[in-house]
Amino acid sequence: MIAVGDPAPEFTGRDSTGAEFRLSSLRGRKVVLYFFPKAFTAGCTRETRDFAGIAPGLAEQGVQVVGISVDTSETQRRFAEECGANFPIVGDPDKTIARSYGVLSLLGVAKRVTFFLDEQGVVRDSVQSILPGPHLHRTREQFSPRT
Repeated sequence: MIAVGDPAPEFTGRDSTGAEFRLSSLRGRKVVLYFFPKAFTAGCTRETRDFAGIAPGLAEQGVQVVGISVDTSETQRRFAEECGANFPIVGDPDKTIARSYGVLSLLGVAKRVTFFLDEQGVVRDSVQSILPGPHLHRTREQFSPRT
């Protein structure tokens, strides 16, 4: 897994709107980049809904939330709609993004890991937990989002 102080690997993928998404398009903004195992599962749904609830407050502070799983962008589209996600959720069906971040599990899905990137795309903190709660908690600690 990439470490604190490492530059976040660049990636391009299709997001939940079907548009091409490039991580480098967010340079100049802080980023909460969260990997989750699988769309429509209980924990991932809870986590994504929780991030959807605080994303507007984070955006007011110049922080962008981005979700990633190994699902297709079409699955991500339906998942984002169901969860009310107002931020990009990127599909990684060939698993190249998860591999580049070192978060691909032996089961072939992404581990639940959140990376906090600074404006230059450097990892400043991360949290890894099978439970979704610690990811939102750490995000709140990092940015004290207004919800």
